[in-house]
Amino acid sequence: MNFLSAVRSALRALAANTLRSILTMLGIIIGVAAVITMIAVGRGATERVQEQMKGLGSNIMLVLPGGANTGGVRQGAQTRNRLTEEDATAIASEVPEVQVAAPASRTLGQVVANNANWGTVIFGTTNDYLEAREWPLQSGRQFEEAEMSGSAKVAIIGQTVAGELFGEMDPIDQVVRVKNVPVTIVGLLSRKGQNSMGQDQDDTILVPISTFRNRVQGGTPGNVKRVWHIHVKVREGQSMKVAEENIRQLMRQRFKVQPGGDDTFIIRNLTEVLQAQEESSRIMTLLLAAVAGISLVIGGIGIMNIMLVSVTERTREIGLRMAVGARGKDILTQFLVEAVTLSVIGGAIGVLLGAVATWAVGSFAGWQVSMTAASVLLAVGFSGLVGVFFGFYPARRASRLLPIQALRYE
Repeated sequence: MNFLSAVRSALRALAANTLRSILTMLGIIIGVAAVITMIAVGRGATERVQEQMKGLGSNIMLVLPGGANTGGVRQGAQTRNRLTEEDATAIASEVPEVQVAAPASRTLGQVVANNANWGTVIFGTTNDYLEAREWPLQSGRQFEEAEMSGSAKVAIIGQTVAGELFGEMDPIDQVVRVKNVPVTIVGLLSRKGQNSMGQDQDDTILVPISTFRNRVQGGTPGNVKRVWHIHVKVREGQSMKVAEENIRQLMRQRFKVQPGGDDTFIIRNLTEVLQAQEESSRIMTLLLAAVAGISLVIGGIGIMNIMLVSVTERTREIGLRMAVGARGKDILTQFLVEAVTLSVIGGAIGVLLGAVATWAVGSFAGWQVSMTAASVLLAVGFSGLVGVFFGFYPARRASRLLPIQALRYE
């Protein structure tokens, strides 16, 4: 018996008991659909974290003020505002692993242009912030040195702010009022999207940090140059751990922290946090796929059960085939092909169901999903292996029947 004849015979045998065949395939169908859907959900989560890492920038650290201590009660993080622009300069110049260190302060405020207005995040920072965040401009230019030192009334805006204030109009050289301070837009940031907290990174406006301090916040040039935090970018190929430790030692010296004393600042390795999230997503994908794979195993047990029943029902047929010249190998092939055909058909239906389920999860639950050809091939291939594994024993049992005993079977 050649392979094509075995397939035709298998299809006829399955069609003879259509309902039983469908119920047998149900475990495979559910298993394949579950594997495809779970892998798509897990890959979507992983890709989302990777997008967030790309949007954040690589090798990024954040230096924040520590908690204040009032009356013996320790306050939360960033309640002690001691960081200065000079701290950022020191980190950039004295820590060899650091590429740039950008001081930044922020506040919320209303931005007005013509008849439009929009509430957004106002950042006071330097051009190093864009380098640290790997955030190129879509159009326009960065701040000039004279503008940085002279508290110039200039700004760079994000895509969301540009859309809300100007629509399709080019925002470059337009004048907006930032907390009643008129500034000229000199640059438009490229689109970043949401961060890991779901916040729109494009909903922002950047001004020189001196402009922020002296005009937006209403300070005077003689004030201490306080900042809210410092964005640090470590050079490519340098150890993040070494850089973090060197920054810590430098800041302890600058803050005059006594040996053994607690740090009065916080260093957060943002890249490390997102990498941990990515690893967690990958592990969760494997766990979800493994749980879904249990359905395939259960489906395989169902195939073994139904094939054993089929061998019993068709014992006389097997004896007749052997009596007219069929070899044990032919009987083995016939029943093994039936089991694999059952699995592959169930796998194909499961692929369609999995595609629909993946689409539903992405559309109605709002989750990011990613269905790939590799996951489809994995699920279908595994279902075929299940058919071979669980169909081999019934097929082997059928091939070892003695023709005389099989023909006498009642």
